[in-house]
Amino acid sequence: MFQAKRLIGGLIDILSPADASQFAPSDPPPPRRPLAYAEQNETEEERQFRKIFKQLAGDDMEISPCELKNILNSIITKRTDLKTDGFSIESCRGMVAVMDHDNTGKLGFHEFKHLWNNIKKWQGVYKSYDQDRSGVIGADELPAAFRAAGFPLSDVQYQMIVRRYSDENGNMDFDNYIGCLVRLDAMCRAFKTLDVDNNGTIKLNLQEWLQMTMH
Repeated sequence: MFQAKRLIGGLIDILSPADASQFAPSDPPPPRRPLAYAEQNETEEERQFRKIFKQLAGDDMEISPCELKNILNSIITKRTDLKTDGFSIESCRGMVAVMDHDNTGKLGFHEFKHLWNNIKKWQGVYKSYDQDRSGVIGADELPAAFRAAGFPLSDVQYQMIVRRYSDENGNMDFDNYIGCLVRLDAMCRAFKTLDVDNNGTIKLNLQEWLQMTMH
């Protein structure tokens, strides 16, 4: 019970009035549009990405958690500059859950592209703050790495993140850094959406609370 209270307190503290305005979550992916309309109005970059997406997603044109795991791990295993144990299926289920805006249980084109762009952006942050080139971000490097990603954590928030996502020495590898940021980004984006009067507070009923937290 004590641990549960600490966890809930930490979650509430992340989205406290004093901190909400400082966080900079990414914009949500655009709504799903009919394929014919989308293909006619895409940029060249989007068309090229769609070709790759078709190869990755298969006939259903959606990325499942298992497919996301295989995609991410097939890429990072080729990178010697990023230390990681690989993305777990639980981590990928969590990423799909918070990115799945149309509730299909999978990622469509725009949802996957949004996630992919964020991963690329945060990979650049990760590498720039891995100053000793160890392949992980050290405990002393993490606060600046989160600030650079758009999330200036307080000491309480930072310690909560470290307990959940870092190793026993406070170091964070690549898959944990990305998994943490995907969830943090989605939670802050949801908060800003619900904070309609922009006063840094929201009111949730039990159903809304569970929907936001039980991913």
